[in-house]
Amino acid sequence: MNYKKLGNTDLKVSTICLGTMTWGEQNTQNEGFEQMDYALDQGVNFWDTAEIYSVPPRQETFGHTETIIGNWFEKTKKRDKVILASKVCGPMREYVRGGGNQFGEKNITEALEGSLKRLKTDCIDLYQLHWPERKTNFFGKLGYEHDDSNEWTRFEDILGNLKKFIDQGKIKYVGVSNETPWGLSKYLELSKDKNLPRMLSVQNPYNLLNRTYEIGLAEMSIREQAGLLAYSPLACGYLSGKYRNKQLPKNSRMERDGDFWSRYNNQNAEKAIELYYEISKKHNLDLAQMSLKFLEIQPFVTSVIIGATTMEQLKTNIESIGIDLSEDVIKEINEVQKIYPNPCP
Repeated sequence: MNYKKLGNTDLKVSTICLGTMTWGEQNTQNEGFEQMDYALDQGVNFWDTAEIYSVPPRQETFGHTETIIGNWFEKTKKRDKVILASKVCGPMREYVRGGGNQFGEKNITEALEGSLKRLKTDCIDLYQLHWPERKTNFFGKLGYEHDDSNEWTRFEDILGNLKKFIDQGKIKYVGVSNETPWGLSKYLELSKDKNLPRMLSVQNPYNLLNRTYEIGLAEMSIREQAGLLAYSPLACGYLSGKYRNKQLPKNSRMERDGDFWSRYNNQNAEKAIELYYEISKKHNLDLAQMSLKFLEIQPFVTSVIIGATTMEQLKTNIESIGIDLSEDVIKEINEVQKIYPNPCP
């Protein structure tokens, strides 16, 4: 396994992070246990979850993934082997603490206490803000329209709340998710000026069909030591090739919840995937492994968050660390990006 430092800390996390959002929806608890056992044996010491998982989020499955992880910790007594990341959700439907904004002192405290209880731990290593409270572009939205009409918790107050949790020993480090360059820069500015906790990571989408992170946030990640935790690295499975030629495997995310993942389903994406598939075959590479390795080697990436529903997928994804991409492969991948730039932002 390969490892990188989390932000400016001495904490070394595996460059493959175990994503967990399917546990409790597409995967049973026993299957989640099997994935955790295998991943840890392979040196994957970094796991990511969230209070709203399983996904797609539903009231009936709220917190289920954290519960599965907590049950595994209780069974195996291996909590100390894992660097654990979780998240408090942004503005949410009524079933989450009455709905609305979640980063105020009352809601974020309840969120953290709930996660700690479900995870059966007294401390979360990396606690992240799942998406912003303010109205901005995330989850694939394009065409920025400025709208400051809604109320949102002041960044300084959010960092103050997080500082209390750090002082109490309930979290160690903090990060953001689905954030913009402006949002990250403001958090970093306040942490420096007010001696508040520093955002050490950005968990945003990044894959061969969506390289928008490179435009502004990549430079910030390197200069500010707040690396990317790349989620959706295989574009919900499209970059594994399993949906090629209109295939729709049974129990796949697109077969189960196609509308929820519609951002990855369009003609230009389909054309780009075919070109990436041709590159992988030309160089005798597995398409999924090629796609993952391209992300892992980027200097602004701290870790690539993989999500698998089968053990075969999990093994393939983890084994991506062992392959090499030649200069020719990288050049050809970049040529496809020029032809079909970011078809799934």
